Amino acid sequence: MMQNTMQSDPAGKTVFVGLSGGVDSSVAAGRLLAQGYTVVGVFIKVWHPDFMVCNWEQERLDAMRVAAHLGIPFLTCDAEAAYRDDVANYFIEEYRAGRTPNPDVMCNQHVKFGRFLEFAKEKGADYIATGHYAQRIEGDQGMELHRGVDTGKDQTYFLWTLTKEQLAYSLFPVGDTPKEHIRQQAETLSIPVAAKKDSQGICFLGHVDIPEFLAHYIDLEPGDVVNQTGEVIGSHKGSLVYTLGQRHGFTIDMEDAHRTPHFVVGKDTEKNLLIVATQPPQTATTASLQLINSTLRQPLAVGESIAFQIRYRQTPMHATITSVTSTEIALKPTDPMAQAASGQSCVLYRGSLCLGGGIMK
Repeated sequence: MMQNTMQSDPAGKTVFVGLSGGVDSSVAAGRLLAQGYTVVGVFIKVWHPDFMVCNWEQERLDAMRVAAHLGIPFLTCDAEAAYRDDVANYFIEEYRAGRTPNPDVMCNQHVKFGRFLEFAKEKGADYIATGHYAQRIEGDQGMELHRGVDTGKDQTYFLWTLTKEQLAYSLFPVGDTPKEHIRQQAETLSIPVAAKKDSQGICFLGHVDIPEFLAHYIDLEPGDVVNQTGEVIGSHKGSLVYTLGQRHGFTIDMEDAHRTPHFVVGKDTEKNLLIVATQPPQTATTASLQLINSTLRQPLAVGESIAFQIRYRQTPMHATITSVTSTEIALKPTDPMAQAASGQSCVLYRGSLCLGGGIMK
């Protein structure tokens, strides 16, 4: 029988909570305090380029105000190097290689559950906690990662890289509650940021204007948009910054351009061409999805049917596992689907249980 481990005995246990200055992490800290844990609030400081305006000082001040209101110690974790090297550089190099990165996934892997977890262990913490909408539940084979009960806010998609060891040290205090109730609880607790809008958090790379950001690191040359017969029908900002299925960010010069959406179905980075069509790219029904750099917290069997997501908030699709190794997984989708871009995350589920995932080859 599964048990939500948030109800385990907190006596004598210290939790370092990643306080972002937002509502979710603030309520997470308040809940842990009420359960009897010794709680320390920690602001995670990340790198940002000099040319970007970043309001981290205001976010840190908000986090400090929350810690003062709750009466808990407040620390700052310097994760600038981890963010610069493992998130920002990854983001840039994946686009340079023509792939589609997911910086939020890498931020969780290398910053929140990487450098922050190391920081907490160095200072003697028993756990770290975040405001993610996910659930850590004890199953028959140890700790499991399950979807948050608020399906509209579930964030397990961004947590697929967590190893069993990282999960064992991590708590998700708000994952068993709908978001609207979390905000109500923030008001009940008189949290200083109770009315604050949801922040984008520290993973700003997922929210920047991609061509504008990458132009500082990669020479982006404007080029032609062509249809599938090779006819030039528009222009783009640089073929490297587009992903399969994208329908915005380029210009179509045809008369009906505003009435008929066009989707990226391919790109030729050597010729700097973007290939578009009026239908999104589809994966052939006989095609198999190949995942590399995989992480699995549960065993998978060849022939097993599982659910998977290639994008956040996507309705889960189904597939059959065709092969599994220690680092690679192959699966055959049950139904036709939009073609996935190389570099995207593919996250695997069995019901609410997040099994792990991999990177699209």
